Amino acid sequence: MKWIVAFLLLLAGAVPALAQESRITAVVNSEVVTLGDLNARLKLVLASSNLPDTPENRQRLSAQVLRSLIDEKLEMQEAKRLGIKASKEEVDASLASIEQRNNMPKGSLDGFLEQRGIPRSTLVDQITAALAFSKVVRNQVSQDVSVSEDEVNEAMKRLQADVGKPQSRVAEIFLSVDNPSQEDEVKRLADRLIDQIRGGANFSAVAQQFSQSPSAAVGGDIGWVFPSELSARLAEALAKMSPGQMSYPIRTPAGFYILYLMDRRTLGAADPAQIVLSLDQVVFPLPADAPPAERQRIEAEAQQVSATAKSCDEMTKIGQERAPQLSRRVPEMRASELPPQLRQQILALKVSEPSKPIAVPGGVGVVMVCDRHDPSAMPSRDDVMDTIARERYDTLARRYLRNLRRGAYVDIRG
Repeated sequence: MKWIVAFLLLLAGAVPALAQESRITAVVNSEVVTLGDLNARLKLVLASSNLPDTPENRQRLSAQVLRSLIDEKLEMQEAKRLGIKASKEEVDASLASIEQRNNMPKGSLDGFLEQRGIPRSTLVDQITAALAFSKVVRNQVSQDVSVSEDEVNEAMKRLQADVGKPQSRVAEIFLSVDNPSQEDEVKRLADRLIDQIRGGANFSAVAQQFSQSPSAAVGGDIGWVFPSELSARLAEALAKMSPGQMSYPIRTPAGFYILYLMDRRTLGAADPAQIVLSLDQVVFPLPADAPPAERQRIEAEAQQVSATAKSCDEMTKIGQERAPQLSRRVPEMRASELPPQLRQQILALKVSEPSKPIAVPGGVGVVMVCDRHDPSAMPSRDDVMDTIARERYDTLARRYLRNLRRGAYVDIRG
């Protein structure tokens, strides 16, 4: 009998908590956002942005996080109306990309979420909405994103005129202001995000969670830009910054921007140290005190890899099968980050060309360049066309979502 009473008492305490989690915080057309949804997303935002999970931070961020959840409901409703979906394979690829960008071991994201009490569905729902709405926008406005040859020609002329001028690698956080009543609220959010980033939060992670630009999907990175490619207010702010600095909130007609200057360079000025490489390496462990016979065996095994591997996919497979402890893919690395004794040897490799066996910390390795990009080189016509199309797409995506908001029934219940 005592255990029944204890169980009933426990249940009586749990029911109010469950009822609280299921309380409706917003109605979006015919769907609801619950307090449980909001709390789970707040946990995700705080954890991924490296912000302390305190009542103060939750209170400060809850309004913007709720707004993001409402936008995602609108995006998914529009995708459903048009019969557009994000596949499981696309979602899984996005999850893998998050692990890669954050230097997390493959498959470790689920453990990261579980340790922090964040339902996996919280992140999956966010990714699904972003993927589906991206398809919606592309399907609905693709005819408006076309870029003419004349536009590319004009852009190429401007680039030629800019050779020798400084160019900046920029990341952004964009917070839209759709009507004047939001001005103060959005400005306060921008100030809080800046304070949190200065306090140690990761800019890229904050951009991914809060920015309302499509660049949020890549941590706000908009690549290399000239001042002439930005609005006058953004260019003026950027000119006063040094690499590693972040701007104050910059008001534009569309909303507030926070800029982060990642790097600066001169277009056309060759600098081998700035070449960006994607590498794959197979490393066979070899202790420093290994006997000569063991060293000879390992070097022969590495030589076999060097002689037979024809692609990075082959290298990855060999590493997984024969030397999984130290072998890995490095998705992006500047040549300046390579050990000086290896830099010239690796820079001399062509794409998909394996190196000769190299002595590396912990063993003997073979390195292959999977991709290389010289940031000081002039962009190609395809690069220019992609940049123009992306800018046009970004503008149309924001307009599309703004129109969805204006046509929706949204009841925020506090």
